[in-house]
Amino acid sequence: MIAKLQCVVLDCADVVELTRFYESLLGGVVNQPDPRWSLDEDWATLHTDGLVLASQRVEDHQPPRWPDPARPQQFHLDLGVPELNRAQEKVLDLGASLLDEGDGKRSWRVFADPAGHPFCLVQD
Repeated sequence: MIAKLQCVVLDCADVVELTRFYESLLGGVVNQPDPRWSLDEDWATLHTDGLVLASQRVEDHQPPRWPDPARPQQFHLDLGVPELNRAQEKVLDLGASLLDEGDGKRSWRVFADPAGHPFCLVQD
């Protein structure tokens, strides 16, 4: 092993909005003091159980357009949920957008967070 994953970073236009979205979705502590990162208007963190998810402001952020290869998803999260329909309702209420509901037979659906990053809810 050469390295250990410290955090996952998502580019966005508004670090507060994106961090609060994921806090509502995953729980955790927003901007917990951590000597590894400086917190400011361009950087926010969410410490969850065993993972740090960071939001980084990027000038003129262009969100991905799934499944457009001209602006690919670049990165996505698979998030396990106990009940897919209920989880979908909750993430849409939080500001997510449904990108692909599927055919009703598969165990996952594709959404975008408020900054346009795709993520999947997967039935546990």
